[in-house]
Amino acid sequence: MRADRITRVTAYVIEIPRDVPYLGPLRDGEFVNRAGYIVRLGNRTLYPTQDRSIVLRIDTEQGLTGWGETYGIVAPEAVRAIVDDVLAPVLEGRDPSAPAVIHEDLYDLMHVRGFFGGFYLDALAAVDIALWDLLGRRLGVPVSTLLGGRRHDRIPAYVSGLPRATLPERVDFAREWQARGFAGFKFAAVVADDGAEAEISALREGLGPKASIMADLHWKNSAAEAIRLIRRLEPHGLAFAEAPCAPEDILGVAEVARGVGVPVALGEELRTVFEWLPRLQHRCMAIGQPEMGHTGITEFLRIGALCHAHHVAIMPHAAIGIGLFMAASLQAASALQKLPWHEYQHSIFDPNLRLTQPTGSRHMHCEAGFYTLPDGPGLGVEPSPALLAQMGP
Repeated sequence: MRADRITRVTAYVIEIPRDVPYLGPLRDGEFVNRAGYIVRLGNRTLYPTQDRSIVLRIDTEQGLTGWGETYGIVAPEAVRAIVDDVLAPVLEGRDPSAPAVIHEDLYDLMHVRGFFGGFYLDALAAVDIALWDLLGRRLGVPVSTLLGGRRHDRIPAYVSGLPRATLPERVDFAREWQARGFAGFKFAAVVADDGAEAEISALREGLGPKASIMADLHWKNSAAEAIRLIRRLEPHGLAFAEAPCAPEDILGVAEVARGVGVPVALGEELRTVFEWLPRLQHRCMAIGQPEMGHTGITEFLRIGALCHAHHVAIMPHAAIGIGLFMAASLQAASALQKLPWHEYQHSIFDPNLRLTQPTGSRHMHCEAGFYTLPDGPGLGVEPSPALLAQMGP
């Protein structure tokens, strides 16, 4: 096969309006600031009022194109500037057929300056996804084949978030999804206005004994607070407790994991195996939640192997995106052994399906409690005409 070379790397900021802000309607004291953000008082975290993403395009001299994506929900121009000023000039002229090697080379450019996380690694994730997509397209196979083979054509999906204003409305909303064949449901404790215990009690009563109910605690608690809270939720059949403490509090999370009787889940904010390893060594979690939009495919697979070696299940995180890194997450997750669930952000995944189209005969979709994977080469999806029109020339 004749060597190809990268000729162009282009990053696009994509903005998609949404009717209801992420995590539901605004609470008392929350407001939209001049930049279009809100601060959720429950966890003091910044969220946009519209969905935003960074789409990355890599073109080669042989006329091939690979597509990637990463987070753009906050300061998307920071990621685009990193691509334009740092990464694109280094990538131009390189043979794109070794994604893992290129990922390591790009990581090495900046890690001694302290840039082994944050916006820089998000930019690397987009590049990495695009390179794997490009390689799959060039060879005519799905990314899952490149990663060793697909174990799962269908992946169990749990409903993430119940964005309704009141607890009775959230219970009814969950019941609607249950009637559509879904068996797992995760609520956000930071917008559980009557408290997390009242939330899970009402959900359990409404959904019955067989439903799996998870709680996202959004890093709000100290270790002692988290232990007390989770113990109150346990009698209601809590399936797992996500993000109980501040993400940097490794020893605190380990204390929680030892002090409760349900699995602790975490990892969406962690980008490399170097961040995952100490948390696994301290037995902080029973469930790992790598986020493809932060990790890219190369690190996602390395994190999956590390979790496997520590007997930790993988339940990938899936948040705001137009669908490209979601397809990458499904491709990579399908090659993993321990995969009980994959998160399903229904308010984002379904409306944004119009922004991608399949590269084969089957598009990705999520119905009756399962994701079905696309069957085409590369990621299995590519930007649709609607997305290309939004990106411009």
